[in-house]
Amino acid sequence: MNTSGPVALQLEQVRKSFGPVVALRSGSLTVHSGSIHALVGENGAGKSTLVKIIAGLYQRDGGEFLLHGKSVDFSSTAASKDAGIAVIYQEPTLFPDLSVTENLFMGRQPLGAGRRIDRKAMHAEARSLFKRLGVNLDPRRLAEGLSIADQQIIEIAKAISLDASVLIMDEPTAALSGVEVDRLFAVARSLRDEGRALVFISHRFEEVFALCDMVTVMRDGEYISTDPIAETTSAQIVAKMVGREVSDLFPKTPASIGAPVLQVSNLERAGVFHDVSFEVRSGEIVALAGLVGAGRSEIARAVFGVDPYDSGTVVLGGTKVPARNPRAAIRLGMGFVPEDRRQQGLVVDASVAHNVAAVIRGKLAKLGLITRAAENRAAGPWSGRLEVKTNALSMNAATMSGGNQQKVVIAKWLATDPKLLIIDEPTRGIDVGTKSEVHRLISELAGQGMAILMISSELPEVLGMADRVLVVNEGRITADIDRADATPESVMTAATNAGASA
Repeated sequence: MNTSGPVALQLEQVRKSFGPVVALRSGSLTVHSGSIHALVGENGAGKSTLVKIIAGLYQRDGGEFLLHGKSVDFSSTAASKDAGIAVIYQEPTLFPDLSVTENLFMGRQPLGAGRRIDRKAMHAEARSLFKRLGVNLDPRRLAEGLSIADQQIIEIAKAISLDASVLIMDEPTAALSGVEVDRLFAVARSLRDEGRALVFISHRFEEVFALCDMVTVMRDGEYISTDPIAETTSAQIVAKMVGREVSDLFPKTPASIGAPVLQVSNLERAGVFHDVSFEVRSGEIVALAGLVGAGRSEIARAVFGVDPYDSGTVVLGGTKVPARNPRAAIRLGMGFVPEDRRQQGLVVDASVAHNVAAVIRGKLAKLGLITRAAENRAAGPWSGRLEVKTNALSMNAATMSGGNQQKVVIAKWLATDPKLLIIDEPTRGIDVGTKSEVHRLISELAGQGMAILMISSELPEVLGMADRVLVVNEGRITADIDRADATPESVMTAATNAGASA
């Protein structure tokens, strides 16, 4: 570990407001070359705003911003990149209609004879980057249809290709498997050893302690502390982050398990999932667990009707749900919180009220018109119950933290009063305090009789919240484990061994 190298990046008492909303009161961060520096805090703590100032998306209202000892204030993302700063954001930002290579080199394509784009050189460089990361991605394939894990790998490769002196990674591992995380950490350490400065933003403390040299804590838009990672503990960091004691992270309360609400029988889609059968009962939380790419999300999307399936049946509340018909699924009482909240769960350029009322707009219309007041009346109670941190229901969803965006998506589906809620990665990219709130909400909903189907890549979340764990491996359910029998060993054994039986 090297925390005594020259200071690469320094922000002191940085301030930023958006109208009456104060996003940063006193943001401070000092990162040395040759070190990996963790930046942690609850969603809404100001981390993303600070990063966007560094990236040139926002300009500070006050405070100091130094890069390698020189005062800077970037007016654009291009200026930040030109200065040697690369940022990997929490949510992938690829162009789906372009190839993997074209996304990697957007705006900086190598030119050959006649100043024409040298595609051969681009593909060769892309293959070299993926080889360095240890992944097998076809540089020529379209970005459309790639998993979030693959999209994140492309973003990481793009940042590395810029040869930046300062690399900021905002939740880069949120959608990666354990093997992919280990691979990323190896790359990060090699970049640190080359003398680069890295900022690592994560809500996973085991990653922070495994990778980072220093940790800076922010809370409510303010700098709280900076400590060597070897001289602090996760409990101390949590206490600084939340400014309060966080109750049990998995507040699972006993629920009365009733009759089956969802019954899936022999669901099949060639090359994706095979002979999938299970049920979810009233008051029950059932988790779909397994490694990234096992087919968990694909099963959930087929049940809801977003994706097709070749054969099998889905029954909700005793009524068969038509295939490939989300509207019918919603009418019958199914809600679906998707894995990618920004691309699939939100209209990011619309207000909180508009988003929460989106699925029930037909009920709000009078003479074919929907008023803002009607949206506010529908959205208000759910936004309040989920404690969405916003000054007004008219606030644009794009300006909110990831945790609050997730709450808005959940509120949207709860407003439909569903019998079954499918929730894919409920706490991906969410801070520890908000995780506890989301877990408590899920437990309360189950306690009120709602059936919950939860997909999660976080094993502690699966073990802490589920009444039953369905383990998926290569598109098949390889184990059905009761809560009392679910252990890390039993789940991982089923997740890594195709053909294991329940």
